[in-house]
Amino acid sequence: MKRWLMIFAALVPLSGMANTLNNNTTQQQPGYNPSQQRMQQQMKTQQQQQQLKLKQDQQRQSQDTQRKMQEQRDSAQQRVIQSQPGNNTKQTP
Repeated sequence: MKRWLMIFAALVPLSGMANTLNNNTTQQQPGYNPSQQRMQQQMKTQQQQQQLKLKQDQQRQSQDTQRKMQEQRDSAQQRVIQSQPGNNTKQTP
């Protein structure tokens, strides 16, 4: 187990260096366009923001639906209680 931990610890810094080398290589490739790279990154960020907003909207909608259903159940339960014989309490609308 310790041997695997040592190997892993030795490889972690190398993976960071490989990422740096990969970025440098990308910039030297023909057709590399920093403006296009920025635009792609902005589009990716915008898409992530839209997905987050959609998820939040869906959660809010689900909560609203659950709340309305609970209100309907509570209202129906009150009607049943009031309709029971011997129940003289009247609820104001």
